[in-house]
Amino acid sequence: MSSSTPAATASTALVPIVRAQLLGPQWPTLDPFLFCAHHDDAYPAGNAAFGPAVPIEDRQIGSDFSGKDGWSMYHGDTVPGFPGHPHRGFETVTLVRKGLIDHSDSLGAAARFGGGDVQWVTAGKGIVHSEMFPLLNATESNPLELFQIWLNLPAKSKMVEPHFTMLWNERIPRLVHHDVAGRATTVTVVAGGLPGAPDPLAPPPESWASQPEGDVAIWTLHLEPGAEWTLPAAKGENTQRMLYFFVGDSLRVGPQDVDRHAALEVRATEDWVLTNTGPTAVECLVLQGRPIGEPVAQYGPFVMNTQAEIMQAMNDYRRTQFGGWPWAEQDPVHGTEARRFARYPGQTDEERPAEAAFGE
Repeated sequence: MSSSTPAATASTALVPIVRAQLLGPQWPTLDPFLFCAHHDDAYPAGNAAFGPAVPIEDRQIGSDFSGKDGWSMYHGDTVPGFPGHPHRGFETVTLVRKGLIDHSDSLGAAARFGGGDVQWVTAGKGIVHSEMFPLLNATESNPLELFQIWLNLPAKSKMVEPHFTMLWNERIPRLVHHDVAGRATTVTVVAGGLPGAPDPLAPPPESWASQPEGDVAIWTLHLEPGAEWTLPAAKGENTQRMLYFFVGDSLRVGPQDVDRHAALEVRATEDWVLTNTGPTAVECLVLQGRPIGEPVAQYGPFVMNTQAEIMQAMNDYRRTQFGGWPWAEQDPVHGTEARRFARYPGQTDEERPAEAAFGE
């Protein structure tokens, strides 16, 4: 980063960037967020079992995060992805930019989604779900890019009933802003109101994002070369905001220049002009919210407030499997067709147009 990064200027003037960290496999987060991962896998053509049509014996099957040849199997044995695993006490928000994901869970819900779709799951008192990445194209590559975001639940909501919902790409509101030079910035509003944009889709009812005092926002930004757009101040005085700069050559935040991809903790109480100062498009993810401000006890997929509650979660899972697993396999794949659909518990399939399945 340039000489105008926080360490060089924070002591002399009010600057937008409080802290900057280079991006790694997992991105740093602030309360109320717990986790953010950016998966960008250049999967090869698929075989008859929807797995890679190339040898995988040299990988650590079951736990392959190697990124070898530009992709990983993760916890999948045949199909890449994350076979059935439990969660309690928080929410997962999965934003897919390219490719398709197959979701299955212990509620009996299922979905195939991608190309800008967002899946939002409130784990609450306990859910088991599978997220698999079937390689449907047998003759060409199967690129997949997604954000996996974990949003905490306050103590009062940690044991609510699980909830599964889909925010379909074509329904998610967007703001397209043209600056004085006509250069466009597009803001995709997954959660949190944005002045000038249509109202956001409703998050799950028990989410911290559903509470007005939560001041939660999840936005993605796309700035054309040279584009300027003002990132508006948050509503709350105590709201925290992370701006993840992950695509592009250089970005200016107020008076500060950033020339490497980074997680930027930005002062949320002020408006700041963002400027794409490079020759290619810039893309950012914004995660903001008022801190829940409660103790966090975590053990893998369980996030509670105390260690005693973690032990209870483990015991409950051993005893009940959070309702059991209604699928024949731990890694279900939902057929050969590149369709987009969701099946909510006890309901028929909700179908969406398939055209958006392979790109945002």
